[in-house]
Amino acid sequence: MTRSGRKPSAVSAVPLSAHAAAQLPDHLARRVIVEHIEPAITGGRFPIKRTPGEAVDVAATIFADGHDVIAAVLRDRPAAGEVWRESPMTLVAPGTDRWHGCFEPSIVGWHEYAIVAWVDRFLTWRRGLNLKAVDGQDVTLELLEGSLLVREAAERAVVTKAAGAAEWLLAHADVLSDATPMAGRVHKALDEELANVMMTFAGRERATESARLRVWVDRDRARLGAWYEMFPRSFGADPTHSGTMAEAAAHLSYIADLGFDVVYLPPIHPIGRSFRKGPNNALRAGPGAVGSPWAIGSDAGGHTAVDPALGTVDDFLAFRQKAERLGLEVALDLAWQCSPDHPWVREHPEWFRHRPDGTIKYAENPPKRYQDIYPLDFENDDWRTLWLALLEVTRVWIDRGVRIFRVDNPHTKTLRFWEWLIDEVHRRDPGVVFLSEAFTRPALMQYLAKAGFTQSYTYFTWRNTKEELTAYFGELTETAAAEYLRPNLFANTPDILHAYLQNGGRPAFQTRLLLAATLGASYGIYSGYELCENRAVRPGSEEYADSEKYQIVKRDWNRPGHIKELVARLNRVRREHRALQFDRSLRFHATDNPQIIAYTKSAPGPANHPLDGLVMTIVNLDPHHMQHGHVSVPGVEPDAIYNACDALDEATYTWRGGWNYVRFDPEIRQGHVFTFRR
Repeated sequence: MTRSGRKPSAVSAVPLSAHAAAQLPDHLARRVIVEHIEPAITGGRFPIKRTPGEAVDVAATIFADGHDVIAAVLRDRPAAGEVWRESPMTLVAPGTDRWHGCFEPSIVGWHEYAIVAWVDRFLTWRRGLNLKAVDGQDVTLELLEGSLLVREAAERAVVTKAAGAAEWLLAHADVLSDATPMAGRVHKALDEELANVMMTFAGRERATESARLRVWVDRDRARLGAWYEMFPRSFGADPTHSGTMAEAAAHLSYIADLGFDVVYLPPIHPIGRSFRKGPNNALRAGPGAVGSPWAIGSDAGGHTAVDPALGTVDDFLAFRQKAERLGLEVALDLAWQCSPDHPWVREHPEWFRHRPDGTIKYAENPPKRYQDIYPLDFENDDWRTLWLALLEVTRVWIDRGVRIFRVDNPHTKTLRFWEWLIDEVHRRDPGVVFLSEAFTRPALMQYLAKAGFTQSYTYFTWRNTKEELTAYFGELTETAAAEYLRPNLFANTPDILHAYLQNGGRPAFQTRLLLAATLGASYGIYSGYELCENRAVRPGSEEYADSEKYQIVKRDWNRPGHIKELVARLNRVRREHRALQFDRSLRFHATDNPQIIAYTKSAPGPANHPLDGLVMTIVNLDPHHMQHGHVSVPGVEPDAIYNACDALDEATYTWRGGWNYVRFDPEIRQGHVFTFRR
């Protein structure tokens, strides 16, 4: 009876014709199922990210019907390559059906990987042979069966032109089927060398291949770097006039001596005069007001021009060349917005949003108003021309030697635009780095990272307690976000002076610097942080008083109370210890004082002991009071005696066991960065 209760019709008993059978696709005969592959971002819609030599750990659920033995390999290759590289996958634990493999991409650009799995007849036979032999059964026929399997592998070796391997396999096949004592033949059948060669020439006619997943491989600067933000106009000899690029270049040796890798410049383009803002964002600008660099465009040009007050394009090129001689890369701001005086306002008014009276809308973030800035309309009727113009601007600066861009407010532009722009840029130069300055909702920040941004601003500035820090950095390093979102931890920005810094004095600046430089492989400070500038425009505001966004700021770079020595030491320590050059190994450890936070990072690769290559940072989160307590050191035997060496001042402490005492006086120190000697 059928499920419906009716008798089957006579038609259903008619055999399928050969033609009908031929219509059944080959993949239906593939017995192995491969699913739940990790990492795979949004089902493979977006790539994961790595730098050359950075491991990709792949896991998948792999199983089949019955009890046959499964074999699986992980395949990877550069997207432009033709030959797959294969590495074996192993079962994580019996009965789990969870398999693991690993590979390391080596070439900047697109990479792809996939899993191939099959029911392995030889391994299934080998397992059965071993069980029967141990049980004392006669395995004569089993050995003959194995001989046939080995001969089939020899034929596959011939097809791949591996003549030597074919001869070797045929010799082993003869041994399995000859008349020598059974025990010797069984021993030969179970030989690991035979198993390895058989794996090389395994029968994969009905193998299952997963969908191909992608890896975007960036250059190392994408993973690691110390950034320093400066306004070139503040480095002139005359505080009443803008400094030039040449004058700013004289300050580059100072930045290099502090150990930074990247010098980041806010927009250096001509600044509009219409609705120019005065000091502290005043609506009326006086005769000498320099305006906001983000109000881009004037009669002197737009996004491809250099503000005449700063100099010329050649002056910028000289600035960049000097920076490179000092070991610094120049990062430039991409701000897709215009002042009312930008040439595009006259040439392409359709690229902007208009009010009912025909006037162009200026930027607003209520209650803030930016009358000096017109946002671009990314979905106007002529959006294609606009997008191509913005791509051309980006390429102009790349041709001028800029390969790092900090992108202003990308979350206020069409998301598909960024996918397109970054992909187009990477077609010509896969080494270009894009930093997303998006302080917005988590899903939007994460999407921008998925869409192609190399690095991302984070909520680090607003995470100050131990609970906040451990929870947030657990999210950044131990969830799927770690596969595509690379944090860049800015301790401050021209827009953000957190209350912790305003109220905590010099110790607060030390604490946040220690955290930024050791929690993140990439971090940054805005000029003046090393001087502990902490004056807000008013209580309750995160805006700097006399903000450099609207005026020239002159500084005494040697004024008392600075922390330049700590900045330089930390940057040196970051260069010397590979553990601090990666994010994914970050682990937090117990302390018995909630004001003390402790965490470690470990260098990639195998270690002979838990302390080898380990860096432990311990920080006092209280900028006002002495704090002390005990911290837990991972992997240490209770009676082990070892040295904890502080990389900041080279002091050495003898520690014993897993719990050890630390004490912090804000007037003396706020943290340790320890390496260990057994």
